[in-house]
Amino acid sequence: MWVAASAATLSTGRKGALALEESIVSTMTFADAKQRFSNRVADYVRYRPGYPAAVLDALREDCGLRPGHVIADIGSGTGFLSELFLKNGNRVYGVEPNTEMRQASEEYLASFDGFSSIEGSAESTTLSDSSVDFVTAGQAFHWFEPNAARSEFIRILKPAGWVVVLWNERLTDTTPFLRDFEAFLRKFGTDYSRINESYPREEQMRVFFQTTACRQRQIPNLQVFDFEGLAGRVRSSSYMPAQDHPSFAPMLSALENIFRRHQEDGAVRIEYLTRLYCGRLEPR
Repeated sequence: MWVAASAATLSTGRKGALALEESIVSTMTFADAKQRFSNRVADYVRYRPGYPAAVLDALREDCGLRPGHVIADIGSGTGFLSELFLKNGNRVYGVEPNTEMRQASEEYLASFDGFSSIEGSAESTTLSDSSVDFVTAGQAFHWFEPNAARSEFIRILKPAGWVVVLWNERLTDTTPFLRDFEAFLRKFGTDYSRINESYPREEQMRVFFQTTACRQRQIPNLQVFDFEGLAGRVRSSSYMPAQDHPSFAPMLSALENIFRRHQEDGAVRIEYLTRLYCGRLEPR
């Protein structure tokens, strides 16, 4: 069981230096990234956080978002962000290179006539020139090759179109549970630190948008889990051991100990900030 909801304003407590665009390109393997979630799709659909409705309010205010706008949701995964725009009345092209995740989104969003599932990538969307009003990327930007993606976004956007990059950033030190959970992920994650440090930071967003103004927002988000939900949330992460890994059973045992220590009324809370960046792109 889990419930996603808004929460009071929270501070991130994130530590460490900002990573530049060049460091991401040199350390991430984009071809591998497109397959990392193939065996985790069911848990991803059930246990990953969605996006708060306040995202739409921010985009209406900052970018003039309207129901008639056409959205290209890049790295659309299982369809969480696409769903937000579909409920707003937008036409959405979900561009996703991973077959299993793309199929999951097609099933998840089958009731929406305005959704089209596209086999493509950030670097090659297959969409027509000047065909969309917004390009969005939710929880996916760190998998893109930034220079090629930037050129592709410029190609498919209509004049004065907008790029929106957002992701749920899990808070790591605002509660005793979150501190223990962070230590748990670092202990058992197979490449947790590498993936965690690959998430974009403000400086990288400014590099990506370059000369244009980049607007940003921070929107609180929340999940409440019983143990089954918490275990599913862990299994959904590509950097955690899969069921056939020798560390899987010890990992679940350690997670259960953390849950028992911190649960209140049979549940724990994972808190996030939904970080939102939006702006327009100009050719270099």
